[in-house]
This record gives sequence, C-alpha cells and structure tokens, in this order.
Amino acid sequence: MKLRLHLILLMMVTAFFSYGQITSVGIIGTATPDDWNSDVNMVQHPDSAHLWTLTLFLKTGFAKFRADDAWTVNWGAKDFPKGTGIQGGADIPTFAGDYTVTFNSNTGEYYFDVDSDIGVLGSATPGGWDTDTDMYIDQTDTNKYYITMVLTAGEAKFRQNDSWTVKWGATDFPSGIATAGGPNVPISTAGKYLINFNKATGEYKFEEQKDFEFISVIGSATAGGWDNDTDLTRDGSNPDLWKGRVDLTVGEVKFRANHGWALSWGGTDFPKGTASETGANLAVPEAGKYQVSFNTKTLEYNFEIIKPYASIGLIGSATPGGWDNDTDMIKDETDPTLWRLRIKLLEGEAKFRADNDWAVNWGSPDFPSGIAEIEGPNIPITAGDYKITFNTLTGAFNFEAVVEFGKISIVGEAGPFGDWPGADDSKDAYLVKDAADPNHWTVESITLKDAAVNGGIKFRAEAAWAVNWGAKEFPGGVGTQDGPNIVCVAGTYKVDFRSDTGVYGFSEANATYDILSDATISVYPNPTASYINIDVKEASLKGVDTKVIMYDNAGKVVYNNTLALDRLSIDASKFNTGNYFIQLSNSKYIVGKQVSVVR
Repeated sequence: MKLRLHLILLMMVTAFFSYGQITSVGIIGTATPDDWNSDVNMVQHPDSAHLWTLTLFLKTGFAKFRADDAWTVNWGAKDFPKGTGIQGGADIPTFAGDYTVTFNSNTGEYYFDVDSDIGVLGSATPGGWDTDTDMYIDQTDTNKYYITMVLTAGEAKFRQNDSWTVKWGATDFPSGIATAGGPNVPISTAGKYLINFNKATGEYKFEEQKDFEFISVIGSATAGGWDNDTDLTRDGSNPDLWKGRVDLTVGEVKFRANHGWALSWGGTDFPKGTASETGANLAVPEAGKYQVSFNTKTLEYNFEIIKPYASIGLIGSATPGGWDNDTDMIKDETDPTLWRLRIKLLEGEAKFRADNDWAVNWGSPDFPSGIAEIEGPNIPITAGDYKITFNTLTGAFNFEAVVEFGKISIVGEAGPFGDWPGADDSKDAYLVKDAADPNHWTVESITLKDAAVNGGIKFRAEAAWAVNWGAKEFPGGVGTQDGPNIVCVAGTYKVDFRSDTGVYGFSEANATYDILSDATISVYPNPTASYINIDVKEASLKGVDTKVIMYDNAGKVVYNNTLALDRLSIDASKFNTGNYFIQLSNSKYIVGKQVSVVR
C-alpha cells in the first residue's frame, strides 16, 4: 500500500492546467460522513503544493473534490477508482470501504486506493503479476469481496495481504470454487467485469458489465415507430435503472441499447416482467401515457399506465367536508400524476380519492408520509396546517406541517450587530411578519458585513437555535435547518424570507416589491417534467440583462446564461429527478427560486 501510494504521487506530478492559489482541497458528497453539507479536508503533500492525500472510510455513493470549501472550483468524473477530474465534472461513484485517496489539484488526477486484505492479480489484471488490485469488503459479510475492473484475456488469482502465502485459484470461468494454492483462473474474454469472491467458501464469479450511453424504447407502439428511438433517462441513484414517460398506442415495442440492434431486449409479459436478449416484441394492448422503467442489470421492466383522473380530493373526518365532501387538490401543470393541497386539518382520519367517487381511493396507516395503496386504511391525521403532495402513480404522499412563528431574526458576525447572539436577543435583527401571509417576513433595510471576513449570517425563529435556517448561497437561496452560514457580501439590502420553505432573497434596499412573490418573478411549473419557465411580471424589472444560474442539489451548475429577461424557458427534460436552485441577479434585483424536476 505505501509503495503504491508513493508511485501514484510521483506519477501525478505532471501538470496540464492550473487554478489560482488554493488553500485547501476537500472531499464532499453522499459517500462522505457529512454528505453534501461540508468537506472532509485532505492533507497537502510536503513536497508539492498540488498533491493532496487522505485516509478515510467512504460509503457507497458519490463524491467530488473541491477547493477552499466552495463550489467555485470543483472536480469530478464518472471514473472510479481512478481518473482525471474536470472542473464541474460528474459526481464520482464510490463503493464502501477504507481508502487512501490521492489528488492532484493541478492535473485533476485522482486515485481511491482501497485498503483490504484480498486482491486480484495476474496477466489479465491492470497490475499484472506484480501488483494486486485490492477488492472491496462487503459491508454486510466480511468474508465477501467485490470489485469492477477491466480485464484483458489472460489469467488471474486471488490472494491475501499482497503475499503468496495465502492464494486461491481454479480452472473454471466465469464462476467456480477456488481452492487454496489452486491453478490460475483463465480469463477467456477481455471486458469489464464485476468480480465477487468469498474467502470462506472460495466461491467466485466474473460477471461481464456493459456500459450504455442510451437505453430506449422502440416499436410500432411508439411515436417514432421502428425507425426512431424514444430515449429513457438513467436514474440518478441507480445507474442500472432507466425511466421515462412514454406515449404509446396499441402495437409492439422492444428495449434497445445505444440506438442500435447489436443489443436489444424483449419479452412475453405485459405490463411487467423480465426481458431477455432473445425475447419477442412486447405487445402493448392499450393506448395511453405510460411510466416505463427498465433495469439493464436484472432486465426487469414495467409499463405502468398513467390514468387521467379529472380530480383528486382529500376526504375524511379531519377535512372541512368530513366524509361527505372532497376537498379538491391541484394538479401539476406538466405531471398529471402529481397533486398538491395547502389545508388546515383537524384531528381525525382522511383518504385520497379520485373523481369524487369511492371507486378509486387510496389509504395508508402511516403519517405524515408513506405509500398509499388502493383501498388502503384511513390515514391517521394530527391537527395542523399542512402542505400535501400525492402521486397517483406511485401512491407516495407527504403531509408537511407549516409552522407559524412569532419572531424571525437575522443573526451573525456579518449582521448589523457584528456578533453571534448570546443568552438573550440583543443581537437579533428582527424581520416583520406580513399581515396577509404569516409565512412571509421582510426587513426594509439592513446593513451587512462581508462574510469572508466576518463569518456570515443565519435566520432563526423565536430568538433561539431550536429552529434556524442557513445555506451558503448569496444573495438568494433555500435555507435548511442547521444549514451552513450564509456567505453574504457587504452592503445594505431589503430582505424577503419565507419561513414555510426557507427561501430567502436579498435585493436593493429601496425595492417596493416582494422578490420572492410569484407576482414579481414566477418560476413554473413546479415540479416539472419538461420545461422550467421563468416569467418576470414586475414591469420595472423587465428588459435588464439578468444572469441566470441553475444549480443541482450538489451545487453543480447545470445552466448558465445572461440575457435581457422577460420570459425564459429552460429545457429540463435531460435533468435527473431532484431539487434544483435558480439564482437570478442583475442591477435591479437578486432572487433565488427552488424548482423540482420529476420523471
């Protein structure tokens, strides 16, 4: 391990691009202990300002490198365990394990060197017969190991602790039982393989992996017929799963890879089943819009028709209409399966139902969120003010309680009092509650210091830390409970803040409009499956060059443009499902808007 680390550091010395002075490099992401919230800082190599190392445990997930605890300079790529990160590149996929990580901030080269006692070596492996490629330990069974790697035609063996004292081999490929001191495993076909090995039983398996740029549906039942593919979208949390909403007519379909017939799948069962490469065309018996999913690893597929309900309502003893009258929900403009409602409920029970009729209704024993099932039990409701979402396709529902606060304030070293509050509220700068909207808070003029020197600010409720909101973004963002300090810039601002969503905006001090209101700037539909529309409705704000930047929930920029903005549409059809943040700024206003993309 140490010899390998020194060799890697030497190979990473050559530089081909550079950034300004970097004072720290960290690893951040779902694979790290603090998710996307904060960096795990690396250690700078004593012989080079560009080389960084760190030993840590990573979870199965995603990670990126970034400089100075900010997203201004960050590196990523889709390759693992080694590759070359590029500015704003993809999240790096990781497997759980103990690693020594090396990174070159000049070249972007990285290596996640896993530390385990079992490795693979041989003429078929990248390290040949000289260097083991360590395998990952299965976190549920420490006798089991796995790794994905590219092999050439040749031979391989498993061995322990980089030594020939304990080794395993066999003559079978791609699977078999390896024995201590057994012969080399023959790798007959070059390719990318998922390798599994059990040191207790000797069982092993080399499973060839296929990489896909496109997975699509094609056939007489699709809009493109047999000539044009209808592409599915890779799921953001499972690279083997592809999804999409597809309009189908009565006819036939197949799945295929990379817009060609070299690899395609069919089957006999509809609407769901397990496909095969030799499967027949799938018969679609009913026209409609379908939620289609296909797993390239398990070959499981599902065509779930999206039923066009005229209305979805909430009914029950907890609702204003009791069990006699539905309270209608609002359908999303682009997603016919998603419905929303803001309502005050009593202590009692409720269900969702379609078209004001008991023929189709959904219930669940869970609250405040869960998966409702057709004819399921009544949902037990706790009295309160709620924002409700319900998906008629998946049954997923959520009752989000809206809390009304008595006091909201801005605090922090960069705030008007120049210090964080102590036991009292003498350093809280209070906002004013909107008489017409108890979740909207403003302050007409507040002077802030530069957070780069003075440590930032946060919002908090009731002059206490039990409920507080923070986010690094400025001048607009979405504050989260116990989020990081807002990195504000010195100046005098008008502030708008929503306590129900955490959305905040800092605009020019003499502004007469509510920068967060849809009556000023509207971002819709939200959520969306296709286009995100931005509509500037305040006449005094139109026609000014506006910078529009859109970030995903990891802080990566996915859209960046400057234009004289009255109305703008952003194509979101290629974005993964998740929450996104749009920041709009110009000489007249600064605002942040949150939008969700659903598939």
